[in-house]
Amino acid sequence: MQLSQTMRQGMEMRQALTPRMIQSMEILQLPLMALEERIEQELQANPVLETRQSEDEPITEPDVVVPASEPEPKPTVAPEERPLVIKDDGRDGVAFERLEDLVPDLDNEEFATNESFHGRSGGVDDEGRDRKQEAMNNAPSRGRTLTEHLMEQWALVDCRPEVREAGKAIIERIDADGYLRTSLDEIAAGAAKGHRLADLIEALRLVQTLEPTGVGAQDLVECLLLQLDAIERDPERAQGHDFDLERTLIFDHLEDLELNRYPQISRKLGRPIATIKEAVKRLSRLSPRPGRAVGEKPVQPISPDAVVYFDEDTGRYEVRMANDRVANLYINPRYRRMLKERGLDRKTREFLSGNVRNARWLIESIEQRRGTIERVIRVVVDAQREFFEKGPEYLKPLPMIQVADQLGIHVATVSRAVSEKWIQTPRGIFPLRQFFSGGTTSASGEDMSWAAVKEKLRAIIAAEPRDNPLNDDQIVEKLKEQGIHLARRTVAKYRKLLNIPPARQRREYS
Repeated sequence: MQLSQTMRQGMEMRQALTPRMIQSMEILQLPLMALEERIEQELQANPVLETRQSEDEPITEPDVVVPASEPEPKPTVAPEERPLVIKDDGRDGVAFERLEDLVPDLDNEEFATNESFHGRSGGVDDEGRDRKQEAMNNAPSRGRTLTEHLMEQWALVDCRPEVREAGKAIIERIDADGYLRTSLDEIAAGAAKGHRLADLIEALRLVQTLEPTGVGAQDLVECLLLQLDAIERDPERAQGHDFDLERTLIFDHLEDLELNRYPQISRKLGRPIATIKEAVKRLSRLSPRPGRAVGEKPVQPISPDAVVYFDEDTGRYEVRMANDRVANLYINPRYRRMLKERGLDRKTREFLSGNVRNARWLIESIEQRRGTIERVIRVVVDAQREFFEKGPEYLKPLPMIQVADQLGIHVATVSRAVSEKWIQTPRGIFPLRQFFSGGTTSASGEDMSWAAVKEKLRAIIAAEPRDNPLNDDQIVEKLKEQGIHLARRTVAKYRKLLNIPPARQRREYS
């Protein structure tokens, strides 16, 4: 056998991922509310970054004297400070291993910059500084956690020191839903302070009297019973309750209720179905996750990135970008001038240069985000005109790859551009991603998106008899009558995606 060694020399071209590219992709993917929070953080961290209230607000330059005898030095532009242009030749991949938190397919990007971004050479005054401070002050603060909320109440409970320490150990193990998932035996065995089981039992009884009601329960049945007990102790809230029936339903029939087995429950309890349904209606006001009421962030209002409207003059649907609040950033010109001063010490120059560069990158990334999203929305509007005029059933199939090819960008760019973005239309506010889907062809040869098919399925179920709902096979036949041929398993899949239960659970009993 002959052994040989060979050397091979090859060349591989890879596109390095710079911090600037990473930032641009992150900014593109951010929803509008998150982008506003990011800007507030940057305003706080970067002293050269300023904001103004609107595009129309004039920007004044401060009076800075530049000696006439000394011409201004021509600024040297470092490679990392040049306008961001990332070209895609469709052949070479990009190493995105460091971007695990972004969408998985991020290679081959195409970006562009706009040097005419608003306020690129603006001024600063006290009023501008006040607005920057106001923007930073408006950043959302961290809410109280459930643990903090319970600890504050626990400090006011009158109990023995041993019970107080045991109660703290219990509260620390209550999860965000309000449940104690760890047994008292496990807490006693694992505690460094050696809590006695008797102290833990007494502490748990007291913890379960704290707000929100139901907290500290070890399962759903106990959670609901704790809330029912609290209602029974309140004469005003107790009116109209049948506590014996309601406790029986909680103890013995939660699964039956979930499966809509009212006739079986009625036979077992000897109570009319109408009476049982009234009791269930009262039980529905109880919370299966009481801990979520504390520290829960308020529902954020949806901020659309664009408004779609019909222009009577052109006879077309037009797009108006609605993110003016994030478009009014500029770099304080005072710091630009300081960088041109010959006597500036090295540390200050490096500090200012880095912050000016970071501010410019942020501004260009935001403008790039705006331009990319606007281009994508315009393609959507042109493709989905029938949706805007006639409704959801007329939504057309629109794969992202089709939009990417039309715009000459990578499909991953389209994916990030539509992620968590919303548009306001004459038919309401919709997530931008809703307009992208595959589809099928009806018997008449008409293209129909899967979203439109689901709307038809929803309409069929909405029109069914309540006392005799349609099963999935019957829904398949109803769709066939409309020229849509789907397998039963596909109908079942879409029904589940619409959070519609099966026929036996939809049936209403009188």
